[in-house]
Amino acid sequence: MRIARFSAGDEVGFGLIDSDDEGNRFVSRLSGHPLLGQIQLTGERARLEDVRLLSPVLPSKVVCIGKNYADHVAEMRHITGEGTAEPVVFLKPSTSVAGPDDPVFYPALSSRVDFEGELAVVIGRVCREVPVERAKDVVFGYTVGNDVTARDLQQTDKQWTRAKGFDSFCPLGPWIETGLSLEEAADLRVTTTVDGEVRQDGSTAQMIRGIPEVIAYVSSFMTLLPGDVILTGTPAGVGPVEVGQSMTVSIERIGDLTNRVVTRD
Repeated sequence: MRIARFSAGDEVGFGLIDSDDEGNRFVSRLSGHPLLGQIQLTGERARLEDVRLLSPVLPSKVVCIGKNYADHVAEMRHITGEGTAEPVVFLKPSTSVAGPDDPVFYPALSSRVDFEGELAVVIGRVCREVPVERAKDVVFGYTVGNDVTARDLQQTDKQWTRAKGFDSFCPLGPWIETGLSLEEAADLRVTTTVDGEVRQDGSTAQMIRGIPEVIAYVSSFMTLLPGDVILTGTPAGVGPVEVGQSMTVSIERIGDLTNRVVTRD
């Protein structure tokens, strides 16, 4: 299933994405919260273009895994150093989360902002100290993420909170795909384009540490809550975007996430 969070008029809710034989896409409204209890179809249905898609979840925290693709480690060695024996973990605040087609604000404090397309894992239950072999039990589904980064601040600060934490620096969407197994999620093409030009073209098969290992590691020291998001790292090809440009992160079998870079009024 593809579960979206959307607004229509003054109402915000969740819905299932489907399509007809002619390729028209629809969202069928659900009652309840898919991560917190029983849901059912309400019978209300709308064309996808008539609603506004929102970030599919509002996580209490976004946990990010750095240096999880060898080619990305190599391209960023001058800023972030060599790879490490254990995963590099950092957090993005909940206030950094944005949705599909939401603007990404270029901060006045930075002179270089980069895109980083990533597979995002959505946690489905309260969990801690999850063994690798039980990781599948805590995954609700997958969505697309963009770990937007003020690269110059990352380099000067020597730690990544400010560079990664600006408002709008964590677009997520367009929906949650719940129909992928761990094995399927471990071999998905990840691409990022800027104004239609391909900048990143990789695969989750290139991850140094797979999804089960990442979940086990993070949950070994942190309780994960329903709706929390883990960004699993980015392949090589990250680079800058300028005001006015559009970034699209695409992950096969999940969807496309597009955001335009703007300045605040």
